[in-house]
Amino acid sequence: MTIKDIARLSGCGVATVSRVLNDHPDVSDETRRRVMAVVEEQGFQPNNNAKHLKQQASTSVAIIVKGTQNMLFADLVERLQSLLRDAGQDAAVYYLDEDANEVAYALQLCRERKPLGILFLGGDRELFQAAFQGIAIPCVLLTNTAADLHFNNLSSITTDDREASRQAVHFLTGRGHRHIGMLGGNWSCFQIGYSRFLGCQEACQELGLPFDGERQCEPCRYSLEDGYAAARRLLERCPDLTAIFAVSDVTALGAMRAMRDLGKRVPEDISVMGYDGVAIGQYSLPRLTTVRQDTQQLAERGVDALLRGITRNSPPVHELVPFHLVEGESVAQLQ
Repeated sequence: MTIKDIARLSGCGVATVSRVLNDHPDVSDETRRRVMAVVEEQGFQPNNNAKHLKQQASTSVAIIVKGTQNMLFADLVERLQSLLRDAGQDAAVYYLDEDANEVAYALQLCRERKPLGILFLGGDRELFQAAFQGIAIPCVLLTNTAADLHFNNLSSITTDDREASRQAVHFLTGRGHRHIGMLGGNWSCFQIGYSRFLGCQEACQELGLPFDGERQCEPCRYSLEDGYAAARRLLERCPDLTAIFAVSDVTALGAMRAMRDLGKRVPEDISVMGYDGVAIGQYSLPRLTTVRQDTQQLAERGVDALLRGITRNSPPVHELVPFHLVEGESVAQLQ
């Protein structure tokens, strides 16, 4: 009996079974019960010697990815692994649910796997503020800022989300749109989505546009399915919208499908703009207009900051990488 057999009998993935057996927190209670029922029924005994050896290893960098459907993170992970490999470092990637506690998970990793350092892709700064002091190794937060958290082992590399969103709204109004909805993200002041919300709010105030956050904005998780459902809710509440600014491309793509199913053409009847600049947006129909984040610079600067922390105990850095607007075909010019 192997872990693959447990996965097959429980209907779960091998990685999920591994997380259950290692008592990781990012597994639902129902999934944990299903796996452990098979374990008990089959009398499965994990190889504790191998597990102990693995836990004692301290030769790899951990990459903790918050969210399993964020296409930007998929691109970043590939770039990070390549850069670390070129630097002679192994990397272990751990995927968490969007609502998981990444700091608690990192603390557990430090106890069990003893990584050399950690790269966090996405993160809730409130969780860092509450518990990061328990982590002693060099870490880097990518796509959110840790500048005001003042930890001496936590760097951050991110895009100026507030300014990018502000420019996105200016772009839409430059195309004649004055009734703009915002889609996706979490409006907690510690989340990435909140900075983008503030950028939209600021732009509307500058331009004298109406901005009712509760009416014009619809938060949701970063996925096609949730973007689709949230877009339908937003349009039902605000049928007068001429444009939707989604705070991620994956959400924007879900919204475009929702518009189609509602009998609306993009961009003839309603325009849609995204954020991230993932490759698939340039192959959608129509091509997605978006804010492109520079994933190459995010990855390069993140790895550089982490390795300097590991090898030279360098102090943390907090940097912004550039962004630019990519004009596709999903935003119409209103007359």
